[in-house]
Amino acid sequence: MEHIIYQLEEDLAILTLNRPEVANGFHIPMCEEILEALTLAEENSAVHFILINANGKVFSVGGDLVEMKRAVDEDDIPSLTKIAELVNAISYKIKQIAKPVLMEVDGAVAGAAANMAVAADFCLATDKAKFIQAFVGVGLAPDAGGIDLLSRSIGVTRAAQLAMTGEALNAEKALEWGLVYRVSEVDKLEKTREQLLKKLRRGSSNSYAAIKKLVWESQFKDWQDYATLELNLQESLAQTEDFKEGVRAHSERRRPKFTGK
Repeated sequence: MEHIIYQLEEDLAILTLNRPEVANGFHIPMCEEILEALTLAEENSAVHFILINANGKVFSVGGDLVEMKRAVDEDDIPSLTKIAELVNAISYKIKQIAKPVLMEVDGAVAGAAANMAVAADFCLATDKAKFIQAFVGVGLAPDAGGIDLLSRSIGVTRAAQLAMTGEALNAEKALEWGLVYRVSEVDKLEKTREQLLKKLRRGSSNSYAAIKKLVWESQFKDWQDYATLELNLQESLAQTEDFKEGVRAHSERRRPKFTGK
């Protein structure tokens, strides 16, 4: 794998986002590797827990804005639609997989990455982490199952407000709202993870699989219908002038001037 690192440590599979040069932005190859690694971990009977973390000062900005700029310049909307499809598939996989999924985040956790953090069973954050629904800044709507996941976690009104404003949610507020399991200082994040794993290792993998199945059946059975709507809306938004203006404005480090077209 070129864009992530996949490692096994005893009963733990570790997926590390490894594109720090672009703030771990998601593009098609990276998304495909994440899904491949999740499948490997799911099918390996020696793996009981899965951890997703990242190299660099930023966990992830979400979609790779360099790739978005290229797609806008080349009118390559299908590649953007494919990324939206893949990030939704990643969140779907995290919720469906019958093993506890942990995520360790530090710095900015934006866009699709913020919604994958909500999909995880346990999100462990540093006190420097900030969760940002960054989509509105480039004329898009949340992907990776964002509104569905967020509204079930923190309520419809809060979810809509975060999505519409793009305001950053700091780690302490995310903990208060229930999006984060634990908050620690950066140098204590690994210790916090080991404490959680120690607790989880006392339990039965059968129980964890059953709990995840019950959560899915009680809350997310309509995921595919939602995913289809999310993808259709995102594809439509990606063809608007507002989206192109948002991407160009970000590249030029200025405020976008949206016109509703």
